[in-house]
Amino acid sequence: KLPDCWRFKQWYQRRVRGDTRKGSQPIEVSAISNSHSDPLYKCIFLTSKTGTECFTTSTDGQVLWWDIRKMAEPTETLVLDITKKGKPTLGGISLEYEPTMPTKFMVGTEQGIVLSCNRKAKTPAERIVANFSGHYGPVYALQRNPFFPKNFLTVGDWTARIWSEDLRESSIMWTKFHKSYLTDGCWSPVRPAVFFTSRMDGCLDVWDYMFKQNDPTLSLQVCDDALNCLRIQDHGSLMACGSHSGNVTLLELSESLSQQQRNEKASVTQIFERETKREKILESRYREMKLKERAKSQQGEDKSGEDDEENAEELIEEADKNFWFTVEQEKIGIEKKEKEAEQ
Repeated sequence: KLPDCWRFKQWYQRRVRGDTRKGSQPIEVSAISNSHSDPLYKCIFLTSKTGTECFTTSTDGQVLWWDIRKMAEPTETLVLDITKKGKPTLGGISLEYEPTMPTKFMVGTEQGIVLSCNRKAKTPAERIVANFSGHYGPVYALQRNPFFPKNFLTVGDWTARIWSEDLRESSIMWTKFHKSYLTDGCWSPVRPAVFFTSRMDGCLDVWDYMFKQNDPTLSLQVCDDALNCLRIQDHGSLMACGSHSGNVTLLELSESLSQQQRNEKASVTQIFERETKREKILESRYREMKLKERAKSQQGEDKSGEDDEENAEELIEEADKNFWFTVEQEKIGIEKKEKEAEQ
């Protein structure tokens, strides 16, 4: 494990290696010609045998891998290009890396798109496996759920969104649109249904989907300045909030937020599966409608705006019925299992 002596300057384009035991100056700096050409926004150390590998991203549209033992040049480079033309089209803002999936990583971009990538793909074009589009501004926070790695949280514009890797068209859950811009967010490491978001108006929002889903469980005015970042302790009982003015506020969470509730994991599993099914139904119906429109347009049949509205309403109504039918069937199955367990 590396000592707590590594310093990283977000506003600078180069990777800086520092050791506070040897003074305030960096002991090694990457070459300007081989570094990012825009501000570097995120750096994450990788799980490796040597413990000296990390990767970075920047708004210059690149992801670079480094070995801190030799920082003259990056060991690997990935261009954030979804057009497959080899030129940067997206700027990196945030990164996500899960040690249990060492070859996979995710990049949040300033264009509001999240890229799912595979480092060990055969060709550079195949490294970007999928993209998820849903935000109207930069994705400032990106993190997988510690208990359900297929589901991940994104924070950008005025909302926080929860996604499933099985669905690329839309998120499965999202918060309401806030009046103030969101700046950061993270999952609770001990409670799978809880996540936190920070806002430009200095508020910290605590979301507990076991309690309610439409509004935050708790909103706390931490300071009058904008909250820029959040970090939560591994045990989930302490949280640090960094403000725009440079102040750090340390908060202690209650036991209800720092201890897992009874049957919480099973309940969250049902919530994620239910919402994923709902979005899949809506996606399939939407595709069917598009195919019908395409077929009719090829036959020379014109549709009026009123017909389109009626079809859309019928589509939503049918999807809604299918969704609630699925929910009722799940409830019946759960009740049967409970009765069998009691007997």
